[in-house]
Formats: sequence, C-alpha cells, structure tokens
Amino acid sequence: MSYMLEIKDVHKTFNPGTINQKIALNGVNLQLDEGDFVTIIGGNGAGKSTTLNAIAGVWEVDSGSIVIDGVDVTKLPEHKRAKYLGRVFQDPMNGTAATMSIDENMAIAARRGKSRTLRWGISKQEREQYHALLSTLDLGLESRMSAKVGLLSGGQRQAITLLMATIQKPKLLLLDEHTAALDPKTAAKVLALSDKIIEENHLTAMMVTHNMKDAIVHGNRLIMMHEGRIIYDVRGEEKQNLTVSDLLAKFDEASGGEFANDRMLFV
Repeated sequence: MSYMLEIKDVHKTFNPGTINQKIALNGVNLQLDEGDFVTIIGGNGAGKSTTLNAIAGVWEVDSGSIVIDGVDVTKLPEHKRAKYLGRVFQDPMNGTAATMSIDENMAIAARRGKSRTLRWGISKQEREQYHALLSTLDLGLESRMSAKVGLLSGGQRQAITLLMATIQKPKLLLLDEHTAALDPKTAAKVLALSDKIIEENHLTAMMVTHNMKDAIVHGNRLIMMHEGRIIYDVRGEEKQNLTVSDLLAKFDEASGGEFANDRMLFV
C-alpha cells in the first residue's frame, strides 16, 4: 500500500558528542494515508516540531528515510521539498511579506515553483481567484486586497498564510502550533478555517499543538510523542471518545510522573 507520508526509523541528534548533545528524534516511524489529519501532542522537547522540520528538510536527518507520496525526499534540500508541502508556523509574521499587499502575497504563493515571467502584474483572472479565496475566510479581507499585510492583525495574517500554504494543494500541510500566538477567540476561528480548508481540499495534514482539547477535537488521528519517539497513536472512534484526563494519564504513564509540573500546559 502506498502512503502519502512514510517516515521510517528516523534519528536526529543535535550537537553530537558535546555537552549540549540532544537526542531529538529517536527512531520515529509513522505512516499517513491520503486524507489523514493528524494532531501531535507531547511535552517540551518531545520531538513534535522536530518531526515537522525533518519532513520539511530544515536539516538532514542522521538516519532513516522520509517518503512523500512515493518520492524519497530524505536527501532533498528544503527548497526542493517545498513543492510537496504547505507550512504554517507559530509566528504570524513568518508566513507573509509584511511590506507587500495581500494580493501580492497570494500571487507569490500561487506562482511558487512555476516559471517566472518578467511581468510582475497580477492579471484580472488571478485577482478574481484571490478575491474568491479571501471571501471564504469571512474576514472582509477580499475588499482590502491592496492593503499591506503588515497592517493586519495576527489572526488575519495566519488566515492568509493558511490560504497561501494551501493554494497549490500540497501533498502535505504542516501546521506547527499555528494558533499558539493568537488569543483564544481568534485561535478558534483559525482552527475552524484550518478544518474547512483541509476538508474541502482533501488535504493530508499534521498539526502540532500544546492544547489537548484541540488535539482531541480536530483531525481523525492523534499521536503523542515523548523523548523523540511516538508513544501513542489513536484514530477514529477511539480518538473521538478520548478525554483530556485520558491523555494526561497516558502522559504520566509514559513519563513516569515527571510531567507533573507541566501538565497544565496541555489543558
């Protein structure tokens, strides 16, 4: 069977052989079917964001392999993997160019990887496409397409980044705590938008979150990481029936109670 993502026995140690040595990934194995939407939880340093960075090729893994839709990308540099991936980061400032307008940002994303023409102008057809996409956000941004992105709120920027990350229908959408910097109301709106975009485009997605409630409510599958390994993988009805206390119990079991102090992070 072919998977949309297959991670096989991936290891990554930072600063090996030094006093700062940190085993970040310790034999990660994961297969995602097309259309899986996986939420990832774990304590600080569990390997959640490191796993997303390994997939994106931010640095090379020490051993193991990463295959996206049948293509082995293990040795590919980050820019060569970009065509398979959409990414939204924690910092709303990260995904957009502040000094450019909304429609210019959208054009950059829509034209990524395509042959560039010298004519930068945005065509009427392109503008209509961006207008239609922005109107689905229900934030009134379609009437502000010439506004500089730097003038928008964090939530508006994350919503635009989501559109930009998915405009080319990536094989895999990586969401790295993409609502952590937003207030609760805005975070809920951006999460609802994420669900809608993933569902409507039948995307395969991975979402790192610190919030156990969000991890349970969103997606069809949940994995928990601890010390660079996946220690729990649950899906379907079993996932839907999970409670926060179930997850906290799993955490305590995995960590031998050492997480007693940062349990509050997850509620």
